[in-house]
Amino acid sequence: MKFLEQTPAFLFFTGKGGVGKTSLACATAIYLADLGKRVLLVSTDPASNVGQVFGITIGNHITPVSAVANLSALEIDPQAAAQIYRDKIVGPVRGVLPDAVVNSIEEQLSGACTTEIAAFDEFTGLLTNQSLISQFDHIIFDTAPTGHTIRMLQLPGAWSDFLEEGKGDASCLGPLAGLEKQREQYHAAVEALADPQRTRMVLVARAQTAALREAARTHEELAAIGFQHQYLVINGVMPEAEAAHDKLAAAIVQREQSTLNAMPAVLVDAPIDHIPLLGFNLVGLPALRALLSPSSAAIPTSEISTSETSTTASCPNLSSLIDDLAADGHGLIMTMGKGGVGKTTVAAALAVELARRGHAVHLTTSDPAAHVLEALGGEVENMSVSRIDPQAATEAYRAQVMASKGKHLDDAGRALLEEDLRSPCTEEIAVFQAFSRVIREAGKKFVVMDTAPTGHTLLLLDATGAYHREIARQMESTGVRFNTPMMQLQDPQQTKILIVTLAETTPVLEAASLQHDLRRAGIEPWAWVINNSLALAHPTSALLQQRAHNELAQIQAVSEQHAKRWAVIALQEQEPVGAARLQALLKNPIEEAVNSTCLS
Repeated sequence: MKFLEQTPAFLFFTGKGGVGKTSLACATAIYLADLGKRVLLVSTDPASNVGQVFGITIGNHITPVSAVANLSALEIDPQAAAQIYRDKIVGPVRGVLPDAVVNSIEEQLSGACTTEIAAFDEFTGLLTNQSLISQFDHIIFDTAPTGHTIRMLQLPGAWSDFLEEGKGDASCLGPLAGLEKQREQYHAAVEALADPQRTRMVLVARAQTAALREAARTHEELAAIGFQHQYLVINGVMPEAEAAHDKLAAAIVQREQSTLNAMPAVLVDAPIDHIPLLGFNLVGLPALRALLSPSSAAIPTSEISTSETSTTASCPNLSSLIDDLAADGHGLIMTMGKGGVGKTTVAAALAVELARRGHAVHLTTSDPAAHVLEALGGEVENMSVSRIDPQAATEAYRAQVMASKGKHLDDAGRALLEEDLRSPCTEEIAVFQAFSRVIREAGKKFVVMDTAPTGHTLLLLDATGAYHREIARQMESTGVRFNTPMMQLQDPQQTKILIVTLAETTPVLEAASLQHDLRRAGIEPWAWVINNSLALAHPTSALLQQRAHNELAQIQAVSEQHAKRWAVIALQEQEPVGAARLQALLKNPIEEAVNSTCLS
């Protein structure tokens, strides 16, 4: 493996959720420890559970992994770190500033940016603490800081007073308000990260367009701030030998090879490793050792038991949701979820079916890579299609803020405001505003939206006044009815949100986190959709059958713990492109087989 050659002191594994970062980080830690190296494995990923992988309790302290000589582990709880961080910032002003102001500050510190910064605050010491570093040959991090986090840490300190004076807009810079005292430590940490002799960034992806696009974006983001030496691991590649035994496996092999042949140009020259798809869950030492040395251990596979296959209830398919969605003849339908789970496909399938039933439908997306017209395969009767360009929307929003808030600032203030507006939250807010203009149509037709703003963005908009509170204040005394976009999203009669996920551990955990954020914003998800399920595709390949069996626990978790309504879509042999294939997603294949596969 190229990423293991001449391994430096620090290894960072980063990538989209569900691509196998935690498994690869754990397997690498074991591999190096087996070579006699002293290794510390550190997790900062809220969706990962290193302790569960090893079958031990770790927590926020360095814990020896007794079953592996030379290996210790540490789990940084990002949520706990974020709460400590929030308390440090909010504590001094509580009781001094009005409650409404304190609540607003707390909400602005409630999102992913604060969690990211707080986690970085925790593990920075691991990069700079010479006493600790001397105890280990390698420190391996499951989930690296993003380029956005590192860039923010490089900003000049002048923005601190600027934000405190209220000159900045809603952004991700607020969470940095408590970092000034540790700037020297952060500077040393960033230097360590940028030194290829000390640090190696390993981008983990799958042979999927969305995962490789995310890896390319991360590569460019890190390269732009000086992190030039990056490695790429393509995880979970379907073995070509499986194609001889299974039509579905053959289709997956062909699809993955086409994707790899069209890999983004910025990744082509990076050192690349391919790791084959395995049939077992990567839990326990034999399985983790087999990840990097598949022939080194025989991993027992579990059989699908009779009790699991004799259930009487079938998994609900997508068509089971359509009647309720269509009942009012109009409304807003939003598909939400992490990238790569198939939000665009699900949105297009719902839109096609509603249009087929004779309803007027507007399908819109803000995903720059979502070629909706291409997915539809042409025009569809009763349907209009649009795409919100996030870059154009963001530039328009920045210009608007600079023209209003920046009008009375001096040159230094305008420069800081421009820096403030370069945060990822700015794009989320800009896209939400563009969405808001489309939302009004939902009173007369169906508006189906793909790639919705995150729960954090909705919280931020609702907490910082802006549009909703100002309209409410102005209209309160007039007696005139009004309806802001936030109110429409919070009204289940007007808006139905479908959370899209995969039947895998990390995507389900991330979807549950999204649902939690939405509920904090006063928005209740209407249904969950589990996409690309092998369990419902009925593969004949032994490898895919084993993976299908592994999905059952996640399907059960969604149906029993997370969702009020839910549906499952089978993994398709062919890409669901064109109206006919999109409509086929609404039904599960071989209905009688489904009855024996799905959990009640």
